[in-house]
Amino acid sequence: MLLLGLDPGLQRTGWGVIYARDNVLSFRACGVVTSDPSDPLAERLDALYRGLSEVVHGFAPDAAAVEETVINRNAGSSLKLGQARGVTLLAAAHAGVPVTEYASKTVKRAVVGTGGAEKRQVAMMVQTLLPGAGSVKGDAADALAVAICHAHHRTSLAVMLDRSAATSP
Repeated sequence: MLLLGLDPGLQRTGWGVIYARDNVLSFRACGVVTSDPSDPLAERLDALYRGLSEVVHGFAPDAAAVEETVINRNAGSSLKLGQARGVTLLAAAHAGVPVTEYASKTVKRAVVGTGGAEKRQVAMMVQTLLPGAGSVKGDAADALAVAICHAHHRTSLAVMLDRSAATSP
């Protein structure tokens, strides 16, 4: 199954594509879609949507996973981040790709083992779990972590469903 992980941001939205089969993961690609901070908000959101649409159409993932927004102290910043996140969800949904959302702590726990992991720890574990990714950092590493989290959750759910079906009369 081809999975797309997305780490939304208004200036930089990270994306990462992995292939998952059972517990075996392999790196396909990653990158960042950017917007120009000097542009009006509508143009910035359009740039993110267009860039993400190219990624979604280019890779045709089976599923996508998006990290939930962390609320900042600055309400205006949180609102703009929420708008960027909405565009991220829309780009995948508009292409017919099912989207699952994960809290930041859930992603960190799935990849590092603790919900309080730092960005550098997440990047190091992404490189360990996806050796083909090379030295990936920042928003792209975070997006790959979201994809890894989704792969782990899908595999765990499948195992639980199989066990449940096997024990049902």
